[in-house]
Amino acid sequence: MNEGGFDRVHDTRVRAAAFDWLAAQVQVHGDVLQRKILAGGFFLDETRVPLVGPQGIFKPRVLRDVPLSITTVPEGPYDDAFTRENLLRYRYRGTDPQHADNRGLRLALDLRLPLVYFHGVLPGRYVPAWPVFVVGDDPTGLAFSIAVDDVAHASSTLHAAAVFGAVHEDADAGRRQYITVMTRQRLHQRAFRERVLQAYRRQCAFCRLAHEELLDAAHIIADAEAEGEPVVPNGLALCALHHAAFDRHFLGLRPDCVVQVRPDVLREHDGPTLVHALQRLHGLSILLPRAARLRPDPARLEARYESFRLAARAAGE
Repeated sequence: MNEGGFDRVHDTRVRAAAFDWLAAQVQVHGDVLQRKILAGGFFLDETRVPLVGPQGIFKPRVLRDVPLSITTVPEGPYDDAFTRENLLRYRYRGTDPQHADNRGLRLALDLRLPLVYFHGVLPGRYVPAWPVFVVGDDPTGLAFSIAVDDVAHASSTLHAAAVFGAVHEDADAGRRQYITVMTRQRLHQRAFRERVLQAYRRQCAFCRLAHEELLDAAHIIADAEAEGEPVVPNGLALCALHHAAFDRHFLGLRPDCVVQVRPDVLREHDGPTLVHALQRLHGLSILLPRAARLRPDPARLEARYESFRLAARAAGE
């Protein structure tokens, strides 16, 4: 169906194909995707469809009127951020509300079309969220408001077509707000993990295991506590085993970044895994980031080590 020259059937087909392709990439690569994958895109009717381009608001040639994706980059020129209303505030391209890219997002608002949002966590690495919708336009503030919706609505061309006709109904507002909150948390968690793993050269700080699939970003101070911000000096790159052992105070880390094994665990006899994976770490210095500003915060380490000492005392009673 054409609407004033807009071919909704073609547009729906392209967006649905993009959503399906993205879901497949996340299945293979995880939800942090490299820019080269996104720029390469996929083929539809022998036409290549990239998902990102040089500018943050991107419309591939296969679409005539409305962008396919919006992107924020780490330390970029725009102050995109989530608002108190749990919407993404996405800055205009430049300062002209009538720039073609800004007009394209305004059409996405008017026509209720879904897009993909790529959140840059490190240069060249992005977490995708889709479908997202333009739900507000602030020409005075030079920004759009963006909400995230349920990915299940984009799982097929049928779902995508259903979304196109329903995105601004009042009944959807609560769902979109909830999903946007969850997406915001996920994006922050992924950003924390990527930055910590990069600082530790994608190795476990305790054992140097370098298989990224088995690595976590562990908090020194838990994120629920006042000093538990998701910043690299509050993080350690740890393999799954050592993350669990650190969280449960089998292992402690002194403020001078030397590993301590809880005394009762040191005395145990329980086979080679205990010996090689835990006991032999006692007294070893950890792998540290090369940049001093990214190394563990001594004050946070001291507070965490005090918790370890209390746990060791309780285990010895």
